[in-house]
Amino acid sequence: MLQLFIATLLVSLLHALIPSHWIPLLSVSKTYKWTKKETLIMSFYLSCAHVLSSLVIGILLGVLGLKLNETLGSALHWISPLILISFGVYFLWRHHTHHHFHVDDELIQPPIRKRQLFLSLMMFMILSPCLEITGFFFGAGSFGYSAIFIVAIIYTLCSIIAMVLWVNFLYVGFQNIDAHRWEHRSGIWTGVTIIVTGILSFFIH
Repeated sequence: MLQLFIATLLVSLLHALIPSHWIPLLSVSKTYKWTKKETLIMSFYLSCAHVLSSLVIGILLGVLGLKLNETLGSALHWISPLILISFGVYFLWRHHTHHHFHVDDELIQPPIRKRQLFLSLMMFMILSPCLEITGFFFGAGSFGYSAIFIVAIIYTLCSIIAMVLWVNFLYVGFQNIDAHRWEHRSGIWTGVTIIVTGILSFFIH
């Protein structure tokens, strides 16, 4: 179970580096000349929205894993690692084949009210939950409600803190960051982390 919590921590931190989590906000911030304080406050609210939608899916899968554990018993300890490995392979494939994120030019062309921008960004974050983490919730279900709760706490705290700190770090000079490289590398490490966790789960329960 410990490796599940450690992997949750790593994936939560890596997930915050994905450009779609900070490029829209920083682009809008620079275009409309928001202060650093305003940008960080927005980042906090957006990360909370993103985490909330991820938690809804994750907890539902965690409860499903718990119910399956009650039905299948020890067999789930073999099924959960296979699901994690499948998730990892899928995300490695996706990060090599999907279309990378680009900011919609219409979004950053003034004049648009700050409230409209905020709601648009909020909706984007709510509708793009962190699917990478959902496999960990399912795996936690085989250990009970306490494991699901711990995974939820680790993911929530690490994701929000990491996303806000990353925006804080990039607020000045983010135009010089190679977003494609960051996205590609974070995606690879996320997929590898999930696969390694699945493999370890075969041997450590």
